[in-house]
This record gives sequence, C-alpha cells and structure tokens, in this order.
Amino acid sequence: MTAETDPSGRSSRTPTLSGAPIAYGRTAEIFAWGEEQVLKLFYDWFSLEDIEYEARIGRAVHASGAPAPAVGELVQVSGRHGLLYQRINGENMFEHLQRKPWRVLACARQTATLLTALHRSTLAMELPDQRGRLEHKLHQAQALPDAVRIKALAALERLPDGNSICHGDLHPGNILLTPAGGTIIDWIDATRGNPLADLARSTILALGAAATSQVPNPALKVFVRLFQAAVVREYFRREPGGEAVYRRWLPVVAAARLSEQIPELEVWLLSHAQAGL
Repeated sequence: MTAETDPSGRSSRTPTLSGAPIAYGRTAEIFAWGEEQVLKLFYDWFSLEDIEYEARIGRAVHASGAPAPAVGELVQVSGRHGLLYQRINGENMFEHLQRKPWRVLACARQTATLLTALHRSTLAMELPDQRGRLEHKLHQAQALPDAVRIKALAALERLPDGNSICHGDLHPGNILLTPAGGTIIDWIDATRGNPLADLARSTILALGAAATSQVPNPALKVFVRLFQAAVVREYFRREPGGEAVYRRWLPVVAAARLSEQIPELEVWLLSHAQAGL
C-alpha cells in the first residue's frame, strides 16, 4: 500500500486497508503497510493536532540518533487519520517476556541500556517542559487532596531540572526487540527534563500495575517487580550517583499520575504519594 503526498507531507488520496490489525494500542490500531512501513491508524477521538504533534516529535527524536523508528507521512484511511512508521522487524518486549520469562534480567538490562542511551541523546527541537507538564498534572488531579497537592508541588519545586530527552511512558510494551538491539516506540509523552524523573515514571507505571488489578496474576506481580528493580539497578550501574534524587521523584510522579483518572490505581497512587511526601 502506498499513498501520494502533497507538499505539506499529508496524503493526497485516501487508500484502503486490507487485512486485520497486527497490533492494538490505547490510541490506535497498527496495520502492515507494504514491506518497510506500518500504519498507526488513530481512533476517531484522537485529535489531528495531537497526531501532527506526535509526527513532529517522532521525526525529531529519530533524527537525534535516539533508538526510535523513522516517521513517514500523515495519511487518511476510512475517515481516520494515521501515521506511517518505519517497520521494525522485532517483537514487543512484553510479548517476548510472556513467551520467555527466564529472560527477565536480560530484558531489564536492555531496557536500562536503551533508557540511558536516550537520556544521553541531544535534540534540536524544543520539547515540552517536563516540570511544567508535571505541575499541570498535579493541578488537574481531582483525586489528589489539596494538602497532598501542596506538598507535591513544593517537592517538585525543590527537585532539579534537566535537559535530557525523556520518553514519559517507557515500559516493555513500548520496546521492540530486534537482532540489532531495541527500538522505543510511542513518543507522544516525550518531554525535555530530568532523566531521573523519567526513570521514576517507569517505576510508578510498573509498581502500580503490579500492586493492582492491572496485573491480576500473583506470580506475574512478582515478575513485574523483579523486572523493574533490575532496570533501576542496571540504570544506576551505568549512571551512578542519583539514587537519592530518584527516590524523591517517585511520590511526585505518583501524585501526578492521579490526573490520568485510572480508577484501579487511585488508592495505590495516593498512598504512595502520601508516604513519600
């Protein structure tokens, strides 16, 4: 499947799809698109403005040398907008670990390697400010009591800034494994900021899932905690010296995640925020 594009980079005609999606995400379905690309076809509720923003971020991150796929043009299929991406012939790390759980430590080390490589990359494009985004989330978190919100905002103010590319949503489902290494996908939450906040975000994602119904299997809960502990350990082996600051980011990031209104996580996130502030 191909699509002609106009000078703006958008498709000038409406192609049709054949075949079922090869993957599903929170915001889009993924379809094969020829031999070298895939189509990320967004659901109707996802705005064109946000898709165009994702395209700009994705192109800039790829150009920086970070482990990210190349981004193609914007297309329209069956009334829905989509982005073409370089096809990565690899397996989702989450699916890989389900098939080969004994590789948990190896995959954790690979995740830490990807994360440190990302945080060392430079980017010419101006990304959203991490601190500003967290502050906005703290103000928007309806489940956050005012007393805890005030403490979280004060803690955020005392934490150091940074100038690293931060993914904002790094977990095994957003890593594709290839013979050449790994590639990180889904860059819509990328910011410029402190890399330890980015690591803290990954930890809150993992531990929150393991502590709640998001991971229903008791054995898998232990597995997720083991994986994330190994990621953190390997990260600080490569980037020593920031453990104390990382721990200070954890309750702030947990409090900010309450803005995402995920009911099964709210009790755990609030407890984790209150305990650390």
